Amino acid sequence: MSDKKVRVRFAPSPTGGLHLGGVRTVLFNYLFAKKHKGDFILRIEDTDQTRFVPGAEEYIFECLKWTGLQPDESVVHGGNYGPYRQSERKEKYRLYAEQLVAQGYAYYAFDTPEELEKMRTQNRTEDNPSPQYDHKVRMSMRNSLTLSQEEVQRLIDSNTPYVIRIKMPENETVTFTDMIRGEVSFNTSLVDDKVLLKADGMPTYHLAVVVDDYLMEISHAFRGEEWLPSAPVHILLWEYLFGLDKMPQWAHFPLILGPSGKLSKRDGAKYGFPVYAMNWTDPRSGELTEGFKEKGFLPEAFINLLALLGWNDGSAQEIFSLEELIDKFSMDRIHSAGAKFDYEKAKWFNHEWIKKSDASHLLPHVKQVLKSKDIAVADDTLLQQVINLVKDRCTLLTDFYEQAAYFFRQPQEYDLQAILPKWSEEKNLFFAELIRNYQLAPLWDAQELERNFKEIAATNHLKPGEVMLPLRIMLVGGKFGPGVFDIAQFLGKEETVKRIEHVLALIASAK
Repeated sequence: MSDKKVRVRFAPSPTGGLHLGGVRTVLFNYLFAKKHKGDFILRIEDTDQTRFVPGAEEYIFECLKWTGLQPDESVVHGGNYGPYRQSERKEKYRLYAEQLVAQGYAYYAFDTPEELEKMRTQNRTEDNPSPQYDHKVRMSMRNSLTLSQEEVQRLIDSNTPYVIRIKMPENETVTFTDMIRGEVSFNTSLVDDKVLLKADGMPTYHLAVVVDDYLMEISHAFRGEEWLPSAPVHILLWEYLFGLDKMPQWAHFPLILGPSGKLSKRDGAKYGFPVYAMNWTDPRSGELTEGFKEKGFLPEAFINLLALLGWNDGSAQEIFSLEELIDKFSMDRIHSAGAKFDYEKAKWFNHEWIKKSDASHLLPHVKQVLKSKDIAVADDTLLQQVINLVKDRCTLLTDFYEQAAYFFRQPQEYDLQAILPKWSEEKNLFFAELIRNYQLAPLWDAQELERNFKEIAATNHLKPGEVMLPLRIMLVGGKFGPGVFDIAQFLGKEETVKRIEHVLALIASAK
């Protein structure tokens, strides 16, 4: 590490939902910044106005708020290096693009869409199905390399649309050291003359990312490996504009893989798991894509599972708090190979976090789950008791509805098919006696209730196991839940007796 202050950035485009790969990029940036007492910056890259989606920017900030990965500087949080929205920095980019033209590193290109399509058609071959605008074709196109200076000026003065393209050198090797992959090299002849400034005056990603990283004094630039092919363009821009000594250290994170390659929204839809941090509704199509939050994940578990997609600390430890991740994180432990996403493993992380969380921490989440099902619980102490009883049985926060609802409302359905085939008159008499015993019980305590239950079973020549399941179903509706006598103690005498009588009546009518 150099003495330069660590400044990292996440630079999303406001075009839709935030993919878990994006959140992992946020997380690794955040961990690195906090580990080295640096700053984490969020910059909105909205230069492609055709892809702008209303509400997407606000959604990004909501996702980061939910995960707890809050930026130190952003459109929302302010800072000394703004504006933090690229569309508000438009004039800065043109100055640098014009500087590149003046230096001979870039050129004006006046080609129309029809001329570009004609070029692709004429140069298309079986080996090259998508011809590029590169050193092989640039001298046959309508640009400032082939036109006279007077003609170029005339076209500019007459407001003829143009773009500015980088002039990629021929057959040079561009090399940089990736913090994850080591030394990486490219031949410039294999890279096309990327557009740097579009006809509407907006920069493309290639120019904007370099200019912004320089002006915002970014020390380390971390992004997904899909950006590796663009690296030679960016390195040359750094060299031409600011000098390579000013360039941040780079790292390209491995892809997150799904069942059939790079994890995509289609995988989530096909296999029934979320790929976005939070629910996202496309304002154009109305299509809803489910998020980890709404699926029932704790933010701590979501962060934990993302951290281990492509990184580990070298030990067998799997459960990490955010503080532990900051302490143990290092770039040299990130793998260069793709990380396979396993939804069952993701749920395991969530289950572990639910089990280890205090009831007071789970309380607001559970209240929200119950409220969404029209169960309002005013007594927090009571609800925390229930949470402690059932949390070990909950994998997702949404499971708290099934596991806890019967504590606050009589079951709406009963699994009578688990009772009826083995029902007998002896069992009928047993429950009638149990009701009388419980109604007269001076002490309503789980241990005392269990002792009485077993005594009455023995008196009626029944094994406790034969009548335990029917009692459970009478109280909760199905074959689930914590200790049945703990449930009865919580429900109280009146409600317990009422539920037993209700199911006995259902059994009588079904026989």
